[in-house]
Amino acid sequence: MKLKTTLTALALSLGAAGAFAQVVGVSWSNFQEERWKTDEAAIKAQLTKDGASYISADAGGSPEKQLADIDSLIAKGAKALIILAMDKDAILPAINKAAQQKIPVVAYDRLIEAPGVFYITFDNVEVGRMQARAILEAKPKGNYVMIKGSPTDPNANFLRGGQQEIIDAAVKKGDIKIVGEEYTDGWKPEVAQKNMEQIITKTGGKIDAVVASNDGTAGGVVAALTAKGIKGIPVSGQDGDHAALNRVALGSQTVSVWKDARDLGRDAAAAAVVLAKGQKVAAAQTWSGGDKKVALQAQFLKPVPITAKNLDVVVKAGWIKKDDLCKGVDAAKGPAACK
Repeated sequence: MKLKTTLTALALSLGAAGAFAQVVGVSWSNFQEERWKTDEAAIKAQLTKDGASYISADAGGSPEKQLADIDSLIAKGAKALIILAMDKDAILPAINKAAQQKIPVVAYDRLIEAPGVFYITFDNVEVGRMQARAILEAKPKGNYVMIKGSPTDPNANFLRGGQQEIIDAAVKKGDIKIVGEEYTDGWKPEVAQKNMEQIITKTGGKIDAVVASNDGTAGGVVAALTAKGIKGIPVSGQDGDHAALNRVALGSQTVSVWKDARDLGRDAAAAAVVLAKGQKVAAAQTWSGGDKKVALQAQFLKPVPITAKNLDVVVKAGWIKKDDLCKGVDAAKGPAACK
């Protein structure tokens, strides 16, 4: 009788554990970008630690496919969704569907402004400030170009707002003249490169600095400048992409604001599991800084600006190997991290 009772208790325990295990669905907007692979690894690791499972879909840059992807993730049993939205408005029908089924949604790194959404990102206004501070220090006067992010991503305007805070006084004083300003559809480097080429043509190459809003667009900018033989122009970025950090070491990019995607992925996964249990995220705060002023629970992580002076930070953190960081760098002339 005692054995039977023990076996019954064990069966109930295993059944409860199985019921408790959460399936978390992740919808990627455009997984081909380098940084999302790092995010994914961190999400997977945290879900495994929390006893949850991971399923995902890549929209490949298509807002329409992302809606279908989310339907599929829900059909496969997702009890929480982590969504990197391709389009802040086009995604809303999927958010409404999840809400109707009481499936919590984590807006990952990009704002989805809808009631009940949990928003997790880095402080993007501060990222913009950090980008502009580094460029302003390198080039306090001259003709500036502003290469913005995607018009469908609220982060583009958060970044641009932070950038303007830093350069506004110099613009009003006349020390800085903005000679070109363009959004970058889909954050695509080739779009940024084309936009930069057109601005170079329009200005006759009279450009002194470029505030580019991420490392992908910075890569497009540097390619355009290099093709025209224009060197020594300060260029900003963000994300800590390996190619960008190498450009910082080489001197063709001034700053990459590092957002440790390992931290973001970990915290987003942990939040998804907590929300799936019907609980609140301990690190959350109430925030309503979006265009619609919708009050959301949100969590903001701290970014770190990486320049030639502190490249050792990303090496010591295990973000990039020294050999990759310093590829092509003349050790005698390069930054301290490459000596």
